[in-house]
Amino acid sequence: MESVPYLIAVIAVMTGATFLTRVLPFVLLYKVADHPLLTFLGRFLPPALMVLLVICSFKNEEILSVGFVPELLGLVAVLVLHLLMRNALLSILGGTGCYMLIVQSGVFA
Repeated sequence: MESVPYLIAVIAVMTGATFLTRVLPFVLLYKVADHPLLTFLGRFLPPALMVLLVICSFKNEEILSVGFVPELLGLVAVLVLHLLMRNALLSILGGTGCYMLIVQSGVFA
């Protein structure tokens, strides 16, 4: 087992590295924050990544199998919650919770 000062030093280095990776883009790119490319990416990249994540989630599932039902119900829960509440965090948490509830209950096992 490692000593406590060593572990504190490792945590401090990881904290500093994480902080720097989050702050440096804002510090270095503040002059080009209004660039049209950055505006375009900020607007269209998040939805594009969400679509890619959905595609990757469903790529190995057989659509006609029972194993596809929990994923499909989770996706429907996300869509319904987002259309009703217009809150991305609530939609993601609700859909994930719905999926986990279905999977853990073993209804479609």
